[in-house]
Amino acid sequence: MFRLPIDDALPALIDALKTRGRAVLQAPPGAGKTTRVPLAMLDAGLTDGKILMLEPRRLAARAAAQRLAETLGEVPGERVGYRIRGEAKSSRSTRIEVVTEGILTRMIQSDPDLPGIGAVLFDEFHERSLNADLGLALCLEIAGALRDDLILLAMSATLDAAPVAALMDAPIVTSQGRAFPVETRWLDKPVPKARRFEESLSDLIVQAAAETKGGMLAFLPGEGEIRRTEALLRSRLPADVTIRPLFGAMEFSAQRAAIQPEAQGRKLVLATSIAETSLTIEDIRVVIDGGRARRARFDPGSGMSRLVTERVTRAEATQRAGRAGRVAQGVSYRLWTKGEEGAQLAFPPAEIESADLAGLALELALWGAVPGDLPFLTAPNPGAYAEAQALLHMLGALDAKGRITAHGRRLAALPLHPRLAHMLELGGPEAAPLAALLADRDPIKGAPSDLLLRLEALRDARRFAQTRPYGLNRPSLERIRAEARRLKARSTKGPAQGAAALAALAYPDRIGLRRKGDAARYQLSGGKGAVMDDADPLASARLIVVTDTDGNPREARIRQAIQITESELRALFADQIVWENSCAWSKRERRVVARRQEKLGAIALDDRLWKDAPAEAVARAMLDGVRDLGLSLSDAARRFAARVALGRDGGLDLPDMSDAALLDTLEEWLLPFLSGVKTAEDWKRFDPLPALRARLDWGQMQALDTAVPGRFVTPLGREIPIDYSGEHPQIELRIQEMFGQRSHPLVGRTPLRVTLLSPARRPVQTTMDIPGFWEGSYADVRKDMKAQYPRHPWPEDPREADPTLRAKPRGQ
Repeated sequence: MFRLPIDDALPALIDALKTRGRAVLQAPPGAGKTTRVPLAMLDAGLTDGKILMLEPRRLAARAAAQRLAETLGEVPGERVGYRIRGEAKSSRSTRIEVVTEGILTRMIQSDPDLPGIGAVLFDEFHERSLNADLGLALCLEIAGALRDDLILLAMSATLDAAPVAALMDAPIVTSQGRAFPVETRWLDKPVPKARRFEESLSDLIVQAAAETKGGMLAFLPGEGEIRRTEALLRSRLPADVTIRPLFGAMEFSAQRAAIQPEAQGRKLVLATSIAETSLTIEDIRVVIDGGRARRARFDPGSGMSRLVTERVTRAEATQRAGRAGRVAQGVSYRLWTKGEEGAQLAFPPAEIESADLAGLALELALWGAVPGDLPFLTAPNPGAYAEAQALLHMLGALDAKGRITAHGRRLAALPLHPRLAHMLELGGPEAAPLAALLADRDPIKGAPSDLLLRLEALRDARRFAQTRPYGLNRPSLERIRAEARRLKARSTKGPAQGAAALAALAYPDRIGLRRKGDAARYQLSGGKGAVMDDADPLASARLIVVTDTDGNPREARIRQAIQITESELRALFADQIVWENSCAWSKRERRVVARRQEKLGAIALDDRLWKDAPAEAVARAMLDGVRDLGLSLSDAARRFAARVALGRDGGLDLPDMSDAALLDTLEEWLLPFLSGVKTAEDWKRFDPLPALRARLDWGQMQALDTAVPGRFVTPLGREIPIDYSGEHPQIELRIQEMFGQRSHPLVGRTPLRVTLLSPARRPVQTTMDIPGFWEGSYADVRKDMKAQYPRHPWPEDPREADPTLRAKPRGQ
C-alpha cells in the first residue's frame, strides 16, 4: 500500500484515542484521513462496537465506503458498509459504516445510548453543517451521561482546531500537507460584471488545457452551471479531453466515472464543491476555480433553507487548489484577480449561523432540551431560534410550553423540513409530489407563478414540453419524481385534498388576501405583505397561498403561488378563523376606523363596520392618531405647559409637560378627555388645556399659581394671561391701562416683559422697566400718541394718572 501524508500521524492519533477516548485530527485535503483513519482504528482494536463515520454528502459517503472496502479487497456491505437517504449496504459483519450526518441524528433520537456503536468519526467537520454541529453536541452529551466508552473524533481539513478541541476536551493531532507544490495563477483583470459566469470560466478552462498537462478539475456552484459550461466546451477542447460532470444528484455510475482515472487521454471534471475535500479524484494536476459555492441559507422567500450562490472563502480556495498537488506538481487557475482575493472571507460561516433553524428546534424539542443545554460549538441565534419555535407552534409540533407534541414526533421522523413534513403527515400520499417539488429548486424556467404548472410538468413532462412555452430542467424533474416516490412510500393514508389546500397546510402563514386597488398586492396571514407581477395570470386571484418569494423584507415579490378558495380555507382552518373587533387609527383616512372582522391570522375574510364600538376603545385608537398627527396645543394649553416647565425649573414637584413627555404619557393624561374625538378635524378643534390642568392636584395648582401665576392683574383690576413660551414671561396691554403703575410687575423675582399697545392695539414700546419708561421715553411716545389719538388721555405724569380704557367724550 502506497504511503499517504496521514500515515505519519496515525500512531499519535491512535494513542490519543486509546488514552483519552477522543481527539481532533487536523489534516489538509489529500492527506488521506478519510481512507486511512477508520481502518487504522479497526486494526488497533480500539472498540468492539461499530465505527460510524459521518460524511456531509451522499456522494462522499458512498465513495468513501467504496474506497475503504476496496482497500480491504471487498465490496461495500461486508466489513465496510454505508447508509444514506434511500439506500443502504451493510450486514452483520459490517464494522465500519459510513453514513450521512442526518442518519446519526435519527439513530440517536431512536436509541440515545447508541447500542452497538463504539466510535463516531465526524469527517470534514470544517464544513460546519448544521447536522454535524448537532450530532457532535448530542454525542458529547451522550458520552458524558450515558456512554463514557464512546470514542469521538472530529476530522478537519482547514478548521481552526483549538475551539473544537476545547469543546471536546480533546488533544489535537496534526498531519502534514501535500507533498507537491501548486502554482497559483490569477486573472490579470476582473471579469466584466455583464459577462456570464459560464463564458468566463469556459475561456479559463480552454486556456488551462492549452498550457498544462494531466487531469483537470473545475469548480462550479451547481448542476445548472456545470451543464451550461459543458455545452460551451464541447467544440473548444482537444479531442483527447473527456468531460466528466460531477454533482450530488447524478447516478452513482456517472459519479464513479468522474472519480476514476481515464483509460486514455485527459479528463476534465466539472464539479461542485463536493470535490473540495469529500472526494478523492484520481490523476488531477490542474484546478480551475470559478470562485463560487452554494451554501444553505435561510431563505425568507421560501420560509426554508435554500442553497444560495456566494463567493468562496480563502480557506475554500486553498482546499480547491490542493487538489492539484496530490500526485505531482500542479497548477491552480483562479477566476479572479489577486487584488480581489483580499475581499474574500477567511472561512465559510457555520451553517447554524445562517440556516433555517426549524429542523434544529424540532430535534431539540424531541431530545427534550434547549440550545443552552447542549455543548454547541456555535450557539444558535436566539432570535432565529425563537422564529423557528413560533413556526413549530403554528404547525402543532410544539405545545404551549414548548414541548414536542405527538404530531411533532411524527414530523421529526420524516426527512423533510417541518413545513413539508406537516403537509405530508396531514395530506397523506397525495401530498408527496408537492412535498418533493417544494423541497427542490423550481424545475421550470420562464413560467409565471402558478404552482399548478410545476405539478403539471411533474405529471407529464413530455406533454408539458409540447404544449407549454417554458423551459424544463429534466434532471431536476427526475430527481423530484424519485423523491416523491420515496415520500409516498413513507406516508400514511390521509384525506384527499387539492394542491392548494396542501400548500396551505405547509404555509399557513403565507395565505394571501388581495388588497383593494389595481395593483396585485397581498396581505399575508402571517402579517407580511407581498406583491405579484400585474401581468401574472394569478394577479386577479382574491386568495392565494404563496410558496416562494424573492425574500424582500418590506414587500416581497411573489415567485410561486397557487390560488385557493375561501371554502377550502374554512375547511382547513375552521378552528383558527375568529371574529375580532378592532378600533384603529387609519393614517390613510385620518380617522379612527371601528370594524368587526372575521380573521385568519392577519387577513380578514369578512369585514364590517363596528357601529356600537365602546367609547374607550375609540379613544384608545385615537391615541395612535395623536401620535400620528402630533400634539396640537391651544395657545392657552401652550402657556400652561410653559408655566409648569418654569415651575419645575424653580424646584416645584410638577409633572413633565414637554412635548416628548406628553407624547410618552398620552394614556395617563389625555385618554379620559378624548370622548367624541375620532378624526383629524376633531383633534384640530380639541383643547387639551383641561386635560393638562387635571394632571395637577389642588396643592400643586396652588403652588404653581403662587410661584408662576397664570395671569397679571392690571392697575384697572383686569386679569390678562401671562405668556411663558418665550425667553421671558410676557404680557401685552394698552398703555393707558398701566397708568398709575409705579413699580415694574414681577413673577416671583423675574420681571415681566411688558409690551405696551396703542389704542389701536399696535405695539408702542416693549420694556422690562416701567418706572424707567415713565421717566424716559414716555414723553416722546406721548407726543406721537397725542397727535394720533387726541381723544385718549395722555397725562404728563402717568404715575399719578388713573388707568383707563376709555376715550374722552366728543367735544372735550
